[in-house]
Amino acid sequence: MKRIRVIDAGFVSPLESMAIFHAVAEMMGPDDDPVVTLVNPTRPFVSVGLHQDVEQEVDTAYCERQGLPLIRRDVGGGAVYLNRDQMFFHFVYPHRFAPARVEAIYSHFVAPVLATYQALGVPAVFRPVNDIHVNGRKIGGTGSARINDATVMVGSFMFDFDIDTMAKCLKVSSEKFRDKLRQGMHDYMTTLTRELGQAPERERVKTLFLDAVETHLGLEPVASELTDAEREALVGVRDLLQDPEWTLQSGRRLVASGVKIAAGTYLVEGMHKARGGLIRTRILTRDNVVDDIEFSGDFTVFPSDGIQRLAERLRGAVLPTSAEADAARLQGRIATAMSDLGLDIPGVGASDFLGAILQGLHRE
Repeated sequence: MKRIRVIDAGFVSPLESMAIFHAVAEMMGPDDDPVVTLVNPTRPFVSVGLHQDVEQEVDTAYCERQGLPLIRRDVGGGAVYLNRDQMFFHFVYPHRFAPARVEAIYSHFVAPVLATYQALGVPAVFRPVNDIHVNGRKIGGTGSARINDATVMVGSFMFDFDIDTMAKCLKVSSEKFRDKLRQGMHDYMTTLTRELGQAPERERVKTLFLDAVETHLGLEPVASELTDAEREALVGVRDLLQDPEWTLQSGRRLVASGVKIAAGTYLVEGMHKARGGLIRTRILTRDNVVDDIEFSGDFTVFPSDGIQRLAERLRGAVLPTSAEADAARLQGRIATAMSDLGLDIPGVGASDFLGAILQGLHRE
């Protein structure tokens, strides 16, 4: 039986909790043993998805007042408040040994996670694209990425969750909306504490999880530590994850949204909720042609730079006015670009990108 290295870092700083799996992925070779890392952050922070615009998604002023670090991960998904009540697992595999399609990655690696919850007496099930549910409530999400030659799948065991603080960390249009967000999370999220009446011991969850990894993935868990090469890579990863340019990036910035810049030239934004996540778009239009465009959101995309490359392919596209044929032509152009670029975006298709664009188009 092939082995899987288990790196249990225990309770570490927010930065370290994110940096460790990135460093392992950076250094993974095509014939290396797969790795699973386990960490709990010692204090709260906010993790932002690879493709998100921080200023659009996060109440940065609140986070600054509360001393909550913002750390952008090299994995898709949404912004989330994290603390010591969550034990994070990160599967890091040589790319050639992992499933090729993103949806297959989720279904493959979620099996030992579900088995662990079920062994604890929690009837967890997988809900595509990448969530884990218990009796209709979400108890966890997962994310996936390709980092160098490694396939990564990340998630957590949610011992408990601070819904109130999570609601305060996200940027919303009004306090009334924030109240609805808070109530919605309370109604549709759950935790191990809520399901069992009290949180289980971390060591018990770890033991059950590693047993399930062996059963469901056919790999022998072997306790390990970072190699010298991984420790060296960790230094560079820490620097990257602390760099404000990395954290605050939002693609190539345009100017303030929703304004008429000159005759026939507008800057608009729109959004569309696809099955695979929220899509935001910002478009600079000139005489009904895409002069510049950018996408952000909480979806997952392989390869990781695919969303920027898609935007590049749409510059110069004629925007639809009122004719269905115009919209169909743009959707066809998006679909062709996605196919040519080999984009794998589970739950998101050309019609979803078109929906975001149409929602934002300026109308006289």
